Amino acid sequence: MKLKLTLGLALMCLATGLFAQSDYKQSIGVRLGNGYYDVASAAYKTFISTAGALEFNLGVRPYGAGIYKWTNVAVSGSYQHHFDIKPVEGLKWFVGGGVIASNTFSNLDGYSGFGLGVFPAAGADYKFSKIPLAVSADVRPTFNVVEPFDYSVYKGFYPNAGISARYTF
Repeated sequence: MKLKLTLGLALMCLATGLFAQSDYKQSIGVRLGNGYYDVASAAYKTFISTAGALEFNLGVRPYGAGIYKWTNVAVSGSYQHHFDIKPVEGLKWFVGGGVIASNTFSNLDGYSGFGLGVFPAAGADYKFSKIPLAVSADVRPTFNVVEPFDYSVYKGFYPNAGISARYTF
């Protein structure tokens, strides 16, 4: 299902590539992901050079399976270097990396604490020309430096992929 969603978004970006594109300096919106740290997050992206951008996310992920209920709050920052995808004007791919800090809140013993991780990032970004909207898809496999708690399913590595929609200005 996640693969179909990612492929569908990529095809949508390619299909809309017929429209001309204008670059943007900043954007704000939402990122939906499948990672441990956050499912939904506020997303802010600003270009610091023609190709370089910083993206910041503030997100949350609630868990509610049986007696295991906790909430994770995370903040992340990443650098992204963009490259044009020719001949589609407005479609760019990017690579980079970043840091994520999180805190897990729970009333269960052993299921709360601070976490810190690093991640490489790669994805695609498309800016529509006729409307102030940018969409992107990315992958951010996260490696924990500090484990929030002993969650033996992941053992320090958390897969993460997401899609974003942001208002540009």
